[in-house]
Amino acid sequence: MSGPNHRSPSPDPPAGGSNLTDLATDAPTSPTTPSPTRPTNLKPVIDAIPDECYERPTSRGLFYFARDLVVYALVIWGLVSTNRIYLLIPLWILSGLVVSALFVVGHDAAHQSLFRHRWLNGLVGRVAMLPSFHVFEAWVLGHNRIHHGHTLKRGFDFVWQPLTPEEYSELGPIARLRHRLEWSRFGSGLYYLREVWWNKMIRFTPPRKWARAIRLDSLLVHSVGALAMAGTVLITWAVTGSLMSGLWLWIKVVVVPFLAFTQSIGWVVYVHHIAPDIHWWERREWNKFKGQVEGTTILHAPRGMDFFFHWIFEHAPHHVDMRIPMYHLKKAGQAMKMAFPDSVIEKKLRVRDYLRSVRSCKLYDYGSGRWLTYGDAAGSLRSEAAVPAT
Repeated sequence: MSGPNHRSPSPDPPAGGSNLTDLATDAPTSPTTPSPTRPTNLKPVIDAIPDECYERPTSRGLFYFARDLVVYALVIWGLVSTNRIYLLIPLWILSGLVVSALFVVGHDAAHQSLFRHRWLNGLVGRVAMLPSFHVFEAWVLGHNRIHHGHTLKRGFDFVWQPLTPEEYSELGPIARLRHRLEWSRFGSGLYYLREVWWNKMIRFTPPRKWARAIRLDSLLVHSVGALAMAGTVLITWAVTGSLMSGLWLWIKVVVVPFLAFTQSIGWVVYVHHIAPDIHWWERREWNKFKGQVEGTTILHAPRGMDFFFHWIFEHAPHHVDMRIPMYHLKKAGQAMKMAFPDSVIEKKLRVRDYLRSVRSCKLYDYGSGRWLTYGDAAGSLRSEAAVPAT
């Protein structure tokens, strides 16, 4: 199948604030004068992507969904079957990865890129997101509309939005400690758990337009969570006569895999959007090309990682056009690199680059467009305070 007809319509997501209840239309930005090599919108980038990157046979999406479900079931069976710590630790790591795999399938379904049928995307997406306890419609709002609509725009994109030195200096001691923990090398899971899952998925009040759909999906997630807890605890208690055995089963097959998932996916989101060469923008300076092409990466992951993460490290083409299915992201990324070689950020996924980012990227100076360490920020504030008023 070829030609533009199978590129389903994809209207630009409406603007919104960093608070998910604020969905007022964003005023147009004032981009710089367009150039042939550095546009301000995404049309020339999308035009460079081959039509076959939009093909999405139902069988292929169902295959990845079914495969991940089978692996998830096997891992859960393994966790139920053993209490040996030398088996539990690798199984817990594997559980975080396979819950991430299901989550990426659900993420694609939420973008309507996995299947042609909206009802099938909705069904598969909701089921795939249950092990990670994500509210499907809340994810559609926060991720599709806000994060994708305003990637790296200050005051709008809430995902890993950095504080300025002035904002950090106004925090209390507990908030500063939390910031240092969340922006440390092991803090991405804590950040994702609090800022994305808890604040934007569980406890926020949905806007009126989205309230019914989000509350229904929230009821589904809460019900499954309650059943998972009650089932593991009560059935084990009834069989063994030990309440503690039931609580332990719930912790090892539900709680720990969920926490392993948050660490895994929190780190993935971090490496997609945070690096010394990735810039955040004030609203007046931002445009879609800066946010979606220059604001994320194409990372070449080690062999085997795509089994769990479904090519999502080829992240730039996903941000350029959410309609591209996960299994076509690599081909779409190659087309982007050929068309815009000076704008696409492409590199190997390496631990040393991640460690360099977590050392260098703590706070952000929007005036100079650069990342700062805590020490840099403190020195900058001292210098400003030492300058006499004129």
